[in-house]
Amino acid sequence: MDILKKIEDFRDYAIEILSKLIEIRALSPENGGEGEWDKAEFIQSLLDFADNVKRYDSKDERAKNGVRPNIVAKIKGEQKRTLWIITHMDVVPPGDLNLWESDPFKAKVVGDKIYGRGAEDNGQAIVSTILAGKLLSESNPKLTFGMVFVSDEETGSKHGIRYLLNQNIFKKDDLFIVPDAGSPDGSQIEVAEKNILWIQIKIYGKQGHASRPDLFYNANRRAMKILLELDKALHDKFNKRNNLFNPPYSTFEPTKREENVENINTIPGLDISYFDCRIIPEYNNEDVINFVKDFLERKQSEDGYKIEMSVIQNESSPPTDENSEIVRRLKEALKVLRNIDARPIGIGGNTCASFFRRAGFETAVWSTIDGKAHEPNEYAKISNVIEDAKVFAYLSLA
Repeated sequence: MDILKKIEDFRDYAIEILSKLIEIRALSPENGGEGEWDKAEFIQSLLDFADNVKRYDSKDERAKNGVRPNIVAKIKGEQKRTLWIITHMDVVPPGDLNLWESDPFKAKVVGDKIYGRGAEDNGQAIVSTILAGKLLSESNPKLTFGMVFVSDEETGSKHGIRYLLNQNIFKKDDLFIVPDAGSPDGSQIEVAEKNILWIQIKIYGKQGHASRPDLFYNANRRAMKILLELDKALHDKFNKRNNLFNPPYSTFEPTKREENVENINTIPGLDISYFDCRIIPEYNNEDVINFVKDFLERKQSEDGYKIEMSVIQNESSPPTDENSEIVRRLKEALKVLRNIDARPIGIGGNTCASFFRRAGFETAVWSTIDGKAHEPNEYAKISNVIEDAKVFAYLSLA
């Protein structure tokens, strides 16, 4: 479609607004920030071309102005049926600043790349959505084009897509794309996500002076031993493979460990550690939970010291049918626009798509990215911003 070439004229505009998005620190309160208010205000100021713009703010006293904002905007089409593009405004912290070659919250443009925290995750998709919307507002789309910008994706989505799904906005015959994962050439359409299970494990000992380990019981040493054994036991027990995913098996990663004692010469009496489990659909999360409980109970009985387990996050969703309409339409668009034969995949991450799928909406996750989310020196390619906008617009026009 020749009309899609007009999006290329938006290149400088795309750089301008993506740079501004990077410079707005949309960190959730869990990550030490004020939330997404400033970014939402900026995005809303860009949507004067839309036929309808509405805010759905979720109350959160920890955040700026006491809310976590969500924006829903539409470009009217010939049909009331809507193609929804769902992106998120929040970003993760930059991590170790020494690993960055530039200020993570100051956009740096080098050739085709824009560097900064949130450039790829999810700034690129936000800008692509806006560009597609601007083009469609000057065209005659067949499908109504829906733009959704949500909060809280990085920390559980309670104030974001979960909140919106309770507002009766979306219809069963609508189409849904979440551009929050992808591949460098855009050939992968994500249709399934591994189950997520986060577990906290508190392992107790007996605190005392480090010079008398014979009188006390080191929770640190006990935890290291138990966690390593649990790591191996989980991989041995839940070892099936599913080649839709990469890696094609369940993963069980010991990650965060809380500070125990402040000084070197004290034996710690408590260790608090966490596992991040990404489980293929062949297994039920409850089976993993029960296995861990039984394992820890056996360890507790061996030495008599207490072990406590808590489930921090427990999420699962059905896959999208590989032959669903949204997947078929995306494949067609990519064949027409890029001469690509796209294929379905599964991922270990968790996106807004999981909540749509759980609510009964067939949803595809797709974008063209190099996969730099959450890394130092994160970047987005300007060419990807433009080309993905063409795909979104095509889907509404075709």
